[in-house]
Amino acid sequence: MRRVVVTGMGAVTPIGNSVAEFWESVKLEKTGFAPITKFDAADYKCRLAAEVKDFEPEKYMDKKAARRMELFCQYAVAAAGEAIRDAGLDMDQEDAWRVGCSIGSGTGSLQAIEREYGRLLEKGPSRVGPLFVPLMISNMAAGNVSIMYGLKGKSLNVVTACATGTNSIGEAFRTIQYGDADVMLAGGTEGAVTPVGIAGFSALTALTDSEDPERCSIPFDRERSGFVMGEGAGVVVLEELEHARKRGAHIYGEVLGYGCSSDAYHITSPAEDGAGAARAMLCALEDGGVAPDKLTYINAHGTSTHHNDLFETRAIKLAFGEHAKALKINSTKSMIGHLLGAAGAVEFIACVKEIEEGFIHRTVGLRESDEEMDLNYCKTSYREDVPYALSNSLGFGGHNASILIGKAE
Repeated sequence: MRRVVVTGMGAVTPIGNSVAEFWESVKLEKTGFAPITKFDAADYKCRLAAEVKDFEPEKYMDKKAARRMELFCQYAVAAAGEAIRDAGLDMDQEDAWRVGCSIGSGTGSLQAIEREYGRLLEKGPSRVGPLFVPLMISNMAAGNVSIMYGLKGKSLNVVTACATGTNSIGEAFRTIQYGDADVMLAGGTEGAVTPVGIAGFSALTALTDSEDPERCSIPFDRERSGFVMGEGAGVVVLEELEHARKRGAHIYGEVLGYGCSSDAYHITSPAEDGAGAARAMLCALEDGGVAPDKLTYINAHGTSTHHNDLFETRAIKLAFGEHAKALKINSTKSMIGHLLGAAGAVEFIACVKEIEEGFIHRTVGLRESDEEMDLNYCKTSYREDVPYALSNSLGFGGHNASILIGKAE
């Protein structure tokens, strides 16, 4: 079994359009929540979102290419470009058939669906754009990244709702482990701050109705009322260890284990006892050869919904027993909201930076938790050694994914 390391990272987020900007904002506890600007949300129950700011696609691709991509693809191409540059990956020196791509999106382009359906109703079927389908379908993030950067190896589009980013990185990890590629660009992307996106999640009562940017996304807090829709992309370069060493790449950390399960319970609610998520966490630890009592930190799915935060707490207690009380648990969504298919990828990047710098960020906005939620959810940040980080992602449909990252040796 081949070892897999992280050699490059790229991010487009509500608090920074690069990894450096994102991470600096995390350390400063900045949040990306503000009134929705992408459409008039005056009549909507939810009026706040965590939008990407000042994104100009022409900085990352030419105008012709940008016109042939929807927003979720533009975010992916931008993040992938940063990750490739960060890794120092020169495709002219690589066997392109051994460099692949695993980048997913939970929704694809809701913008294209809204736009073209409007044309269909107003002007008839002959006026629907000829590029509607290739602009809309979710696999085009992986497709456009592969085309833009000449990646001819395995190309995947994992779609597991809010677990998409973590599953995408996990499947890329497996691809390299088993010798199907030497390098994989992996992650997730999303741009779903649209009328139907906000209305649909609001109808599910999944989104907060808070209009206070400081009290809208508050994972593990007793006043939590739902998540805030975020957007953006996270892409990492995963590489077989010896391949990275031979080209002198900087190694940020090592991907050690990957675990998945299904709740087989409900289309939106996690299993109430947390058994599915617990199984995914324990599988990731077993896969990485790390005993549960050696883990000190979890980056939780932590969406700020009543069910997720309570049931994820139960899952952690079920998986770790008494050791759960010794764990530090935080939620990056307290600053960037829920990026849906991109969430796990951006949170993976946060974990890598936390390991690298020995810093565990605060769950911003957390004041007081419910009685049953009695773990350490990081009301404050910590400066300490972080040998391992376990990142959780849980998706509608009962998808559970956990990935284990360790320090670079």
